[in-house]
Amino acid sequence: MYSRIRIDACQYVAVRTSWSGRAGQDEPVKTCRSRRVGGLQVATTQRSTIEVFDETCCPVLSSNLSDHEAVDLAKVFAALADPVRLRLLSIVASRDEVCSCELQEPLGKSQPTVSHHTKALAEAGLIVGEKRGKWMWWRVVPERLAALGEALR
Repeated sequence: MYSRIRIDACQYVAVRTSWSGRAGQDEPVKTCRSRRVGGLQVATTQRSTIEVFDETCCPVLSSNLSDHEAVDLAKVFAALADPVRLRLLSIVASRDEVCSCELQEPLGKSQPTVSHHTKALAEAGLIVGEKRGKWMWWRVVPERLAALGEALR
């Protein structure tokens, strides 16, 4: 049997118990040792071992973001805080390039609204556009999405 007890966001205690008795047979459990771990008193039986693990926390929670990094990350999250923009980014990310004219129908929005949302995503650095004739063609910036994913780990 194996159980984990979380002490805080970065540390937990794992207590591993081995059982050699026959099924259906109860055996009295004796506490044979006790150990204080992070303010938590952990008592084990004769067949238990205690292991203490430190997990690496999420970089956003454990590292100090610089002011510039925090402002930059906040702009990206603000751009993604709109459901239409999330759907728009998903559509653009599913293909190599997408014309603005192809975004109106799946989003159910007018061309000016689509333009407003693509501009917000472009300002956040998530997509880039190239004007070809009358329309803008959009593509995702993979490095930016990778950096955003890394910030969340």
